[in-house]
Amino acid sequence: MKKIIFTAKAPAPIGPYSQAVLSGNTLYTSGQIPLDPITGEIVIGGIEEETTQVMENLKAVLEAAGMGFENVVKTSIFIMNMDDFASINNIYSRYINEETAPARETVQVARLPKNVNVEISMIAVL
Repeated sequence: MKKIIFTAKAPAPIGPYSQAVLSGNTLYTSGQIPLDPITGEIVIGGIEEETTQVMENLKAVLEAAGMGFENVVKTSIFIMNMDDFASINNIYSRYINEETAPARETVQVARLPKNVNVEISMIAVL
């Protein structure tokens, strides 16, 4: 059975998709970009500020499903510039415990929605 997860603490979807879908005990989050959930605007600053907002958005979605980062088993990171990898990783590591870190891939892409620099999605299990 499929349950749609929604929280006002993360940006509302800007298209025909859900913030996350819970199927059985597995949660699939949609990719989060650095949108402020209150203003709906892109967070201005640098890659660190953008990544922090993305992780805060993911935290809110996970919490809405009764989970946390410790439940994450897979992360996909899409970035505009591989030179930002270290900065993104630095922020990411503030949210993810290295001892229980999920599997992950990081891919440089040609373009992301709203021309942001980072997008992250996750799969988590209860």
